[in-house]
Amino acid sequence: MTLRGLPRPGGTEPRLFGEPYETPDGTTVITVTSPPGVFAIREGQAKWEPAVDATRVVVLAVGTGLVAATLGTLAVLRRPPWPDLAGRWER
Repeated sequence: MTLRGLPRPGGTEPRLFGEPYETPDGTTVITVTSPPGVFAIREGQAKWEPAVDATRVVVLAVGTGLVAATLGTLAVLRRPPWPDLAGRWER
């Protein structure tokens, strides 16, 4: 048995789908909890629209940028791209 199959405290079963409702333009919308999003039914065609968490996308982008900047800085500090100026000067 999985964790999702266990009954919730209070005897309520977990709900996967919310109550359907109809918008003024005739589209029926059904919310879904796992994965988060909605099913939109219009003119007999069902369309899945995932819920996008913009904060999660921004945090991922900023984290990727910070990792890239850190790795680039470490590479430059370890072996700079400019010529070694501490070499021997012979005439």
